[in-house]
Amino acid sequence: MLNKIILLLMLQISLLGISLGGNVLIWPMEGSHWLNVKIIIDELIKKEHNVTVLVASGALFITPTANSSLTFEIYKVPFGKEKIEGVIKDFVLTWMEYRPSPSTIWRFYHEIAKVINDFHMVSREICDGVLQNSQLMEKLKKSKFEVLVSDPVFPCGDIVALKLGIPFIYSLRFSPASTVEKHCGKVPYPPSYVPAILSELTDQMSFTDRIRNFISYHLQDHMFNTLWKSWDSYYSKALGRPTTLCETMGKAEIWLMRTYWDFEFPRPYLPNFEFVGGLHCKPAKPLPKEMEEFAQSSGEDGIVVFSLGSMVKNLTEEKANLIASALAQIPQKILWRYKGKKPATLGANTRLYDWIPQNDLLGHPKAKAFITHGGTNGIYEAIYHGVPMVGVPMFADQPDNIAHMKAKGAAVEVNINTMTSADLLNALSTVINVPSYKENAMRLSRIQHDQPMKPLDRAVFWIEFVMRNKGAKHLRPASHNLNWVQYHSLDVIGFLLACVATAIFLVTKCCLFTYQKFGKTGKKKKRE
Repeated sequence: MLNKIILLLMLQISLLGISLGGNVLIWPMEGSHWLNVKIIIDELIKKEHNVTVLVASGALFITPTANSSLTFEIYKVPFGKEKIEGVIKDFVLTWMEYRPSPSTIWRFYHEIAKVINDFHMVSREICDGVLQNSQLMEKLKKSKFEVLVSDPVFPCGDIVALKLGIPFIYSLRFSPASTVEKHCGKVPYPPSYVPAILSELTDQMSFTDRIRNFISYHLQDHMFNTLWKSWDSYYSKALGRPTTLCETMGKAEIWLMRTYWDFEFPRPYLPNFEFVGGLHCKPAKPLPKEMEEFAQSSGEDGIVVFSLGSMVKNLTEEKANLIASALAQIPQKILWRYKGKKPATLGANTRLYDWIPQNDLLGHPKAKAFITHGGTNGIYEAIYHGVPMVGVPMFADQPDNIAHMKAKGAAVEVNINTMTSADLLNALSTVINVPSYKENAMRLSRIQHDQPMKPLDRAVFWIEFVMRNKGAKHLRPASHNLNWVQYHSLDVIGFLLACVATAIFLVTKCCLFTYQKFGKTGKKKKRE
């Protein structure tokens, strides 16, 4: 009898353990976006959740792994990897040629709109690959998913979630036009002190900066209305009822923003927006033997870590020689991630690598500076370990990211298109030798570490919260139920103005009536 009771208890405990795990569906995005979501996926798997990733057959970076705990549902699309590579290449080249500035901002938005239109065409083919695959959709319905985690840069994850009847969560740095958070998430964006995304402005703006910021917002609104609004008919057809992209996106339970207040400027946000910047950061691990020996050979001068990210594999021969010449003139040892031809001016203090353990190098005691393209992932690793930066931004959010770090005193920027060896050398010497840069980097590091919950734990908590509670509607502001006129209280202002106008009209009429009646009577008596 005792053995039966023990067996029954063990069975109940094992069933309890199984019931704690849920089914999570992932709608991913390419590039560094995938790396961030992959960190969340790994943590969900550690917590015994079942995770399934929807992957297009033409995906570039999202490739199935041997991890048996992670399921990949691969669906066919009418393009290969070269299509996405081409869109990314056009995006990068267009951005670098028309980088937004006061003199180029209109041309920039005009040209980048063409690239985003091509991106949207690819996105629609990806959407069709899932929504028109009845066998796949039926399989997903039978899997009984509890939540979908989506990157809104690739639209359509929200449609899949609604068709499956499950809540969805967004994970993003920012949307391409930055207006998705404003229009669809209903986040307030006062242009007087909140810099527009991609404007490279800070929250300390002069009058001319505020003019530029105001124009940036309206250009982004225009791009949103002409490009993203084109999805409205697609969403209406897919969901079988009149709707808009914004209305659908507004149904997101939680928005997991991949920044934090060590990076952002203070600004208003909403209860269903959670900041999880730096969720991929972790303590440094020991370096490979050869790298460790090279780092130790630097003595008190230390090392400089140099990477322009995974998307920039090489540079022109002229640019590479210019950079190598500057690096050769500093006493530090440099570890440079670079796959191009070995520069002729490469110094003995510099070593080239196809790949480097960036986080581990930045966390090394001898790390003195980080030369970076300004990707959010790399910047957060530098913040986490308190390493000052030399920013060499090229496209997308990179110039904006470096502008934030400059404003916080932890970075110096050089322009990759116009820089000389002297420019790069001066920037490196500044961040290494001027104490304030290291002090500010350490201050940001303390802010990043001084949180009640780690960013990754916070991201997983909110995903599990939505799973447990079937959503988070109590955090969704009522502004989603208002139209543009109601949101800006134009109807109230109009009514009050009408009341004032009516009151003025009635008072004026009364005065005229009184004057006409009693004024004439008085004159008549006087004549008599």
